[in-house]
Amino acid sequence: MNKKHNFSAGPCILPQEVFEKSAQAILDFNGIGLSLLEISHRSKDFVAVMDEARAIVKRLMNLNDDYEVLYLGGGASLQFVMVPFNLMKSENGKAAYLDTGVWAAGAIKEAKKFGSVDVVGSSKEDNYSYVPKDYTVGSEYDYFHCTSNNTIYGTQMKSFPKVDTLMVCDMSSDIFSRELDFSQFDLIYAGAQKNMGPAGVTLVVVKKKILGKSGRDIPSILDYSQHIAKESMYNTPPVFPVYASLLTLQHLENNGGIAAAEARNEAKAKLLYEEIDRNPLFETFCKKEDRSLMNVSFRLLDESKKEAFDNAWKAAGISGLNGHRSIGGYRASLYNALPLESVQVLVDVMKNF
Repeated sequence: MNKKHNFSAGPCILPQEVFEKSAQAILDFNGIGLSLLEISHRSKDFVAVMDEARAIVKRLMNLNDDYEVLYLGGGASLQFVMVPFNLMKSENGKAAYLDTGVWAAGAIKEAKKFGSVDVVGSSKEDNYSYVPKDYTVGSEYDYFHCTSNNTIYGTQMKSFPKVDTLMVCDMSSDIFSRELDFSQFDLIYAGAQKNMGPAGVTLVVVKKKILGKSGRDIPSILDYSQHIAKESMYNTPPVFPVYASLLTLQHLENNGGIAAAEARNEAKAKLLYEEIDRNPLFETFCKKEDRSLMNVSFRLLDESKKEAFDNAWKAAGISGLNGHRSIGGYRASLYNALPLESVQVLVDVMKNF
């Protein structure tokens, strides 16, 4: 099989080692004569997987035991609901949200069903071409919610504000891609399929002391405290995605951790952005200071050349380059597992074109 250069925004490229070990586990997990897909989630073999999958997150993020790690279902979209359910006060609840794209807007929509929401900054009127920066978040809010990276428009928060309340961040599309002080966040969530595993599981990292203060009667399946009490196995967890995510994080840890991944990601982004800026046929959708290291969204200045360019990159073995349907153009997702060589192939196509 000729391996494609996979620029898909998600489900996305993963390390080849992860595919191979995952495939073997489906056939025979840990040499026990059973598939990972058929063993009990209560078996010692899978309990060990879940324990390590939770522990490795705290190691990579350098977080202490004030935090708990959960692997849940429902995608990041369910977290749009679980966050306000658990953190917004039942009486006179109020939260601050930063509107930087479609997924941030989705979170805002759901939070409004639980209480008052103030959008403290938004770039919607400028087609989400930048990340708002001139805003303040005071103590009158139950929490502040932001989205660290915006896959559609190709923007990324380069720094995070100092707020006088809890800080919640949706890191679905850039988690584990760059070094951050993760302790500045009270709750982090991320759909795995963007950078840390296959679709089907969502990572939640939460500071334990912030829970149980909303005054709400929360359904058990939506209550973070219930999931913590059952060590992320309140209900049957998504066994295969958790295992594949563990393999992905082990690969990250064994190859220099987040710092090394960040250096590789910066090199990939630099190579591609330099070609876009040099090449008179292309331009990005967003302002230069907010360009994402993970999702490079760009377009042709002359749409009449689209068919010819599409033929060129497809002939080079490139896959997943089409932009999101809402804005068109192209999107090259440079997740951790994408090699620099794949970016060079795309750059060469653009130069030749």
